[in-house]
Amino acid sequence: MDSSQFTAESSSNDTVERDFTVGDVPGLRSSASSAGRAPLMFDVIVAGCGPTGAMLAAELRLHGVRVLVLEKETEPVSFVRIVGLHIRSIELMAMRGLLDRILEHGRQRPAGGFFAVIAKPAPEGLDSAHAYLLGIPQPVIVHLLEEHAIELGAQVRRGCAVADFEQDDEGVTVELAGGEQLRSRYLVGCDGGRSTVRKLLGVGFPGEPSRTETLMGEMGVGVPQEEIAAKVTEIHETNKTFSLRPFGEGVYRVVVPAAGVSDRAEPPTLEDFKQQLRAIAGTDFGVHSPRWLSRFGDATRLAERYRVGRVLLAGDAAHIHPPTGGQGLNLGVQDAFNLGWKLAAQIRGWAPETLLDTYQAERHPVAEDVLDNTRAQMELLSTEPGPQAVRRLLAELMDFDEVNRYLIEKITAIGIRYDFGEGPDLLGRRLHDIDVKQGHLYGLLHRGRGLLLDRTERLTVGGWSNRVDYLADPSAVLDVPCVLLRPDGHVAWIGDDQQDLDDHLSRWFGKPAN
Repeated sequence: MDSSQFTAESSSNDTVERDFTVGDVPGLRSSASSAGRAPLMFDVIVAGCGPTGAMLAAELRLHGVRVLVLEKETEPVSFVRIVGLHIRSIELMAMRGLLDRILEHGRQRPAGGFFAVIAKPAPEGLDSAHAYLLGIPQPVIVHLLEEHAIELGAQVRRGCAVADFEQDDEGVTVELAGGEQLRSRYLVGCDGGRSTVRKLLGVGFPGEPSRTETLMGEMGVGVPQEEIAAKVTEIHETNKTFSLRPFGEGVYRVVVPAAGVSDRAEPPTLEDFKQQLRAIAGTDFGVHSPRWLSRFGDATRLAERYRVGRVLLAGDAAHIHPPTGGQGLNLGVQDAFNLGWKLAAQIRGWAPETLLDTYQAERHPVAEDVLDNTRAQMELLSTEPGPQAVRRLLAELMDFDEVNRYLIEKITAIGIRYDFGEGPDLLGRRLHDIDVKQGHLYGLLHRGRGLLLDRTERLTVGGWSNRVDYLADPSAVLDVPCVLLRPDGHVAWIGDDQQDLDDHLSRWFGKPAN
């Protein structure tokens, strides 16, 4: 899709936006006139086409927002790294009709044993129709999400890196590495832990640098599987970060602690792996023919702000942490799901005044919690006597169902409750995929709109019908009369009073249409 298609679309699907005042927002450059400035070519430019950027682009396109995604890499990554989609991310894929397509490429595993690699089974009766971990190659999930965004009309340009930008009271001028300039209403940095957008924006990224480093890769081995299994079991008694996991045909995922902290921009070599394997296991297992090699540290950082004026941050650009528990990709995708409909509402002109600010208000605390639980997990992986004693104690506590369930719900993000004020416990939480008369609830959320599920058959969405769908279903499996769902599936209201409902429709979906 080229820019001319966006021009044609915008003439028939014009976007409207609320007045934007520069005021005293840091980093925002004001201008009294737009004379000499290039026209707004896009509504949103997204820097980075990883899972977060691709998911955000798709969410914006559901609302007719003109999106350009800039990806500095000319080709998708070629190495095959397996990542895990946790329960909440799987639910989001179901909400947008993507899950069947994704399931074809993944392997389902039990949703247990995530926290600090403490081997406890998943608690029974988790509150989800998708209570499993889905292991899937990272290039595949990135490709599927990018394909989804393109199908919806997003434009993706590879080999394009953001070099600079300047924002004013009308939009953002983005300069590419080659000197080309583009204009959009908003810019979102989804460009990773070393985010250029975040650095140019001047947003602080406080936290802790890496203290330890781990090598990870996939490669062939030259010794029998039984010998490997015995050695891994022996080492696991004191070192939980060490592993060799078979993928078939003699290929193993190898994870081994490194000797020190190195420059992560420099990829490790096969010889680095051999040296560390010999140092820890007494053998290098005859490793050979690597598919890919990488290193990761335990740096933990969180952006001070997710938004400055017309520029926002999401995914690793906003937060980095160790991969313990497999939460990173999931956290970024969930950022995009939270931001997409809010930014679209701002651009389409119906957003309540503070709606876009709720992105940081809701997601920043979630990231803080993820950073804290990964810090705790890293301590529990230490080989020192003190952390090992705490680990043994926690393992005993996890035999209590309530403790195990709490930690699993934390890691898989189904325990999140946004602060929507006083109300029943369900308020602010996501609603699981319940049965309704039209099939499954999530099947009604594919368009990215709000939904009123009315068991009383007495209420109406009235002037919000262009943003909120309505389903009257007295048979819906709910223990409350009615719920109002936001486009991200979180419960925004519970009750049975029309005036109270209208107040909450205004809070989340703006003024009713005339």
